[in-house]
Amino acid sequence: MDLGIKGKWALVCGASKGLGLGCAKALAQEGVNLLIVARGEEVLQASANKLIANYAESKGTNVLFLAADITTVEGRAAVFAIRKDFDIVVTNAGGPPPGDFRDWDREAWIKAVDANMLTPIELIKATVDGMAARGFGRIVNITSSSVKSPIDILGLSNGARSGLTGFVAGVARTKIAAQGVTINNLLPGIFDTDRIKVTLAGAAKKQGVDVAVLADARRQTIPAKRFGTPDEFGAICAFLCSVQAAYINGQNILADGGAYPGTY
Repeated sequence: MDLGIKGKWALVCGASKGLGLGCAKALAQEGVNLLIVARGEEVLQASANKLIANYAESKGTNVLFLAADITTVEGRAAVFAIRKDFDIVVTNAGGPPPGDFRDWDREAWIKAVDANMLTPIELIKATVDGMAARGFGRIVNITSSSVKSPIDILGLSNGARSGLTGFVAGVARTKIAAQGVTINNLLPGIFDTDRIKVTLAGAAKKQGVDVAVLADARRQTIPAKRFGTPDEFGAICAFLCSVQAAYINGQNILADGGAYPGTY
C-alpha cells in the first residue's frame, strides 16, 4: 500500500533507537524526509547513517539529525532553527523512573510532567497551525499502555501521560480536524527495547531470579506470548501518518499483543 506521504517532512523524537527509531525507519521506507532527534549524539549519528544508507537512494529520503534534549526550551529551539515546518511530528520522550509515590517530591513530578506532557504540547503548538494552513498534518504521540491500564510503580508516567491524553482528546477535535490535521496517541505495551531489558534486569536482581526466567514469565502474560518489535510499532505509526488514516483522529491506539483485558 502506498501511504501517500512520500516527500513529506517528519520530526521524529527519541529516534536514535527503540520505538522512535522504528517509527523513523517506517517513515523513511515511505520516502518521508526526516529530522531525527535524540540526546545521545554517537548513537543518533549511527542510526542516521543507517537510514541514509538504506533509504536515501532507494526511496529518495533526506535524513537530518540533531543531538538535543527535546524536553528543554533550548532543544526545541535548536530543532526549529533547522526546520520550522513539518507535515508529521512523532513525539517521544523516555518515561520517568518507577518507584513509590511517597518518595516523589514536587521536582520529580514537575520533571515528569514537563517531559511527558508539556513537551508534546509545545511541539503540537509549534507545528499544528502550519499543518492546518497547508491542509495536511499528522501528529502521533508515543505514550504508554499505562494510560489505559495504570501500572502501580509507574505513577509518574501514569499521571503525566494521562494529562497529555486528556489534552489531545480536546485539541484534536477543534477546527484543525476539518483542515486535514489529525492527532493520535500510540500506546505501546511491552516491546523488545533497551528500556524493557533494563527494567527486567532490575526486577530480576531485586527478586533474585534469572532475567531470562522473568522475561519468559512476562511473555506468558501477553496473549501473543511475545514482546512486540520496534519495526511493527513503526509500521503502525506510519499508517497513522498516512493519507488513508485521515478519518482516525483523537484516538488512543493500543499496541500490546492483547494484554489489556478490557472491552473498551
